[in-house]
Amino acid sequence: MRRAVWRRLQAHFQPGMKVLELNCGTGEDALFLARRGLSVTATDVSRSMLDRTRQKARQAGLGHLIEVLPADLNSLHEEGSLKGRRFQGLLSNMGGLNCLSDWEALAQALAPMLEPGSPALLCVMGPLAVWDWIGFSLQGRPSQAARRLHPGGVGWKGLRIRYPSPGRLTRAFRPHFRPSRLSAVGILLPPPLVGEDWARRHPLLLSLLEGWERRWETVFPLPYLADHYLLELERTRR
Repeated sequence: MRRAVWRRLQAHFQPGMKVLELNCGTGEDALFLARRGLSVTATDVSRSMLDRTRQKARQAGLGHLIEVLPADLNSLHEEGSLKGRRFQGLLSNMGGLNCLSDWEALAQALAPMLEPGSPALLCVMGPLAVWDWIGFSLQGRPSQAARRLHPGGVGWKGLRIRYPSPGRLTRAFRPHFRPSRLSAVGILLPPPLVGEDWARRHPLLLSLLEGWERRWETVFPLPYLADHYLLELERTRR
């Protein structure tokens, strides 16, 4: 699933560009971009995640290309370390934006940080995940399959997780950003909840499924039924 996002990063981001990453986690995406000659400002609300990202960047000899900063997506407009900064690209991978409820405020805070025409790639967990229904049913927990549809979100480790549809997220980022592409991430490929052990036992079939998914990733309605979807936006010029 991460490789699916990386393919799109390669299509948009070129060496020398400055990219802002939200919810960087342990830094896998920042390392991927830095190895290709991009300068990455990796942010996260978790200090432990930032420490891990910093450590991995140093061990890889990429500390000069990866800047690590704390940032809370719920109050990004108040982050002094990012004020006045300008970037040529934006990335939020693997569901970080699902921890928010006010995506309009986030878009408004991000808009001044991105140069006109800059790509923004947002990988988000959607509300209608086929694999959720399959996985929870196989585990004998069918009631959990509908959790993503709950309008108030779902509690998880002290957080409230919400699942915006592609249309909902697109509307939230207008008029500062316009959509350019929508694709499925985890529609034929089983997500870790369902298929991590299975994937290890069937690498060839996994490779075939990955190839088929990449071929059909933009075909309607697959992005709306996948475990994640990748919404690609472009910063408007107004």
